[in-house]
Amino acid sequence: MNRGWPLGEAGKKMELVNMFAGNPLIPGKRSVVDPRELEALLLGHAGARALPVLDGRPLVAASRSAQGVVNWSLCWQNLEQFGSRFPFGLGSLSGDSAEADLAEGELVRRKYDRVVYLGDQDGVPCFAIDVSKLLVGAHGDASTTAQGLDARASAQKLAQELAAVFSADNPGEKSAFIDLRTLMLAADWRNKQATEQVAIGGHARALLEWHKQAQFCGRCGTKTVATEAGQRRQCSNQSCKNKLYPRTDPVVIMLVIDKERDCVILARQSRFLPRMWSCLAGFIEAGESLEEAVRRETQEEVGINIDRIVYHSSQPWPVGPSSKSCELMVGFFAYATSFDIKVDGVELQDAQWFNRESVLKALTYTDYRNAQEASSLKVYQYCSGEKTTDSFSEAPMYVPGPYAIAHNLIATWANVAPDSLLSKV
Repeated sequence: MNRGWPLGEAGKKMELVNMFAGNPLIPGKRSVVDPRELEALLLGHAGARALPVLDGRPLVAASRSAQGVVNWSLCWQNLEQFGSRFPFGLGSLSGDSAEADLAEGELVRRKYDRVVYLGDQDGVPCFAIDVSKLLVGAHGDASTTAQGLDARASAQKLAQELAAVFSADNPGEKSAFIDLRTLMLAADWRNKQATEQVAIGGHARALLEWHKQAQFCGRCGTKTVATEAGQRRQCSNQSCKNKLYPRTDPVVIMLVIDKERDCVILARQSRFLPRMWSCLAGFIEAGESLEEAVRRETQEEVGINIDRIVYHSSQPWPVGPSSKSCELMVGFFAYATSFDIKVDGVELQDAQWFNRESVLKALTYTDYRNAQEASSLKVYQYCSGEKTTDSFSEAPMYVPGPYAIAHNLIATWANVAPDSLLSKV
């Protein structure tokens, strides 16, 4: 029985690609340095398309067959049609109406300040456009306005109306701006096309959120502007011109192993759902190597010393804390040389050693497929305006699903003999 390994045709094991990795657009990115090159790329290709993103949520279209099967995908817009509906020039999405005395290149740069280039697919340039300004302009900032719930409800209604406009050309589909975590849970991890959709959405969200967080120069405090088709920002102060690049915060995540007793440490945080256990993890300190971070975090959280460290894989994680535009989870197996767990009580609520049999049961008991289909149904319900339903695992113990690198670390260890682990990584 398969317990967590990704399977392809005839049950063959596929190459492991963690969720949010495997983005098909990034390898096809062109170098766009001059602002006028961006305008030519935007307007010079009849098939150029854009993905509207609202507060980090990409636009998604969903349909449901007579048999109840849900299909969903990112809802791309033809850029020319999008521009005719919602001109994204000065005074609209950019929010800047001061045209006078601007050089041509600077004018173009500001005009497309909320547009980021994602890459090419089959020769077609693809962009993401932050449409949040449309809501703010009509209803105010729902997060800061005094009306509170009324403003948020109003913004939600306008978001639904905006989604309806975007899907008007496809009456058989319903669309909505869907939270990336929901899409992550709804994606069939065995389906390459589905995971690529999530990876593209994650890349778009990460870039646009970083742009929101990098509006001012960290050196002189002057406003920054997007350059190179949204691949970086630059201070507008001509005496500074500080260059800013999209930020990625590295995190180590490790499965701590007792090789002699054939068991691993799994831990719980207070924010976890009931009965869920996962790997240890922590941010890397400035000037610290990955291996040093693995040893330090393990010692701080559970009081265990580490000897051998083995790399497994990495995972982009654009759905972490709101203060982070994107994290990079770097996964390791870490072999313990001490075994008395001392939970810090701050970051962790509990941590225990689990033997292979217990871990295999956790991987077998949880029906990840049903959970994925339930999340996919929720995407359709959001798009069609239906009331959403929640489902919860009744397993006595479970680990994160195949969307998470933690699952793949745990499943890799659980499904191979102790002495053959290195050959499977």
